[in-house]
Amino acid sequence: MPRINVTGQDGATHLLEADDASALMEPLREAGLVEATCGGAASCGTCHIFVADKWIAPTGERTEEEGWMLEALEDEVEVKECSRLACQITLTAEHDGLELTIAPQV
Repeated sequence: MPRINVTGQDGATHLLEADDASALMEPLREAGLVEATCGGAASCGTCHIFVADKWIAPTGERTEEEGWMLEALEDEVEVKECSRLACQITLTAEHDGLELTIAPQV
């Protein structure tokens, strides 16, 4: 069961636990830290996060749809190299200790 270290938009830190094979979006949504209005379809951007540098490789590459959604967000919010959509990251035991910050939302 991976533990996730989250910094909210207000700077508060949260330690969340998640089920293996779940989308990262799920524990973030359950904790009230993201809206995730599209339910994981990479079509709303409301689960936009900044992944800590040391966790970029372990979280994998952006999907094509994720890249398009992040490009669409650039006019409204800051998008960085470490920007990801939490709905596109499937958690495994390898992600125990994952560090991320909730990005500004549209």
